[in-house]
Amino acid sequence: MRLVIGSDHAGWPLKQTVIDHIRKLGHDIVDVGSYDDKPVDFPDIARAVAQKVTSGEAARGIMVCGTGVGASIAANKMKGIRAAVCHDVHSAHQSVEHDDVNVMCIGAQIVGAWLAVDLVSSYLTAEFSTDEDFRRRVEKLRVMDEQG
Repeated sequence: MRLVIGSDHAGWPLKQTVIDHIRKLGHDIVDVGSYDDKPVDFPDIARAVAQKVTSGEAARGIMVCGTGVGASIAANKMKGIRAAVCHDVHSAHQSVEHDDVNVMCIGAQIVGAWLAVDLVSSYLTAEFSTDEDFRRRVEKLRVMDEQG
């Protein structure tokens, strides 16, 4: 799977651990920044991640910021994105299985490297359910996204 990852300065220290793990799993990864610990605005990075996902250049995205919350808010402003903050393994896979999440947001100040690796593994192995209830609900989200 081809993935995109981005972080702000608060997420930057954890991002390389996540990238290394993704590569170990055999996936391709595009890093859209940030590339150091200098302050950067997370909405700019979230936009870059979202654009790679909505254009089809990446199947899914990952954002790493301080709490994951700002990244999630910013990514969800982009049409076609369903982003979720995931700080536990259950949310990481169920957000994909039930809600077809295409951007997972992680808080580097909330989770450590060992949990981040587990979150990424869970997120990447999950698939959107074929259950009609979940499909119907995600379609309603798509319509909401279109209509504003």
